[in-house]
Amino acid sequence: MTALAQEAPVTTPETTTPGPDLDEVLWQAWKAMELPEGLRAEIIEGFIEVSPTGRFSHAKQLLRYLDSESRPYHVNNDMNVMFGRNVWIPDAFVSPEDDDEFVTEDGLGLDARCVGLIVEIVSPGHDGTQRDRVRKRRAYARAGIPVYVLVDAYDGRGIVTVLTAPCPAEAAYAIENRVHFGTDVAIPEGPAKGFVIGEAITGPPRKG
Repeated sequence: MTALAQEAPVTTPETTTPGPDLDEVLWQAWKAMELPEGLRAEIIEGFIEVSPTGRFSHAKQLLRYLDSESRPYHVNNDMNVMFGRNVWIPDAFVSPEDDDEFVTEDGLGLDARCVGLIVEIVSPGHDGTQRDRVRKRRAYARAGIPVYVLVDAYDGRGIVTVLTAPCPAEAAYAIENRVHFGTDVAIPEGPAKGFVIGEAITGPPRKG
């Protein structure tokens, strides 16, 4: 009797259709958004976040300080700061006066490389505080923003936090200086070095 060898079944590799590039989908969705006046849309850590448009009412003081020191920088708000497919609209940020070379190719904003300082006024509510204290803190550190300032009326009786020495690989800042409202704190480095944030900007400590 002759034994016949059974042929191994012929298999073909499965073909998979690549799924959509989620970053691209998010990017196109953001560009297509039309929001009512008073709202802003940002892309933070892979999510589109919609929040009320922020205002740093004392940005003029910062601008006057830069002018008085003859520093070639200006203060912006309501402008997109771009880092890859991340988009932020800080309450205020400092960039060079001559920033044409930093405008992104699509003209949608400024490259984060030119930003020397960002100020955020912490928004109320859990989503607002987590966005400014946690998600944006990581995002700005990851982008290498040299100085991040949070003015937070919802942390106890009010806290100003100045974050410096970003570690992009760790998405963290190595140096943190926290002071209570009513206590002066100076920006330690960068284009706004020496600018003092005190009670004239924050107001007095909150009651309670």
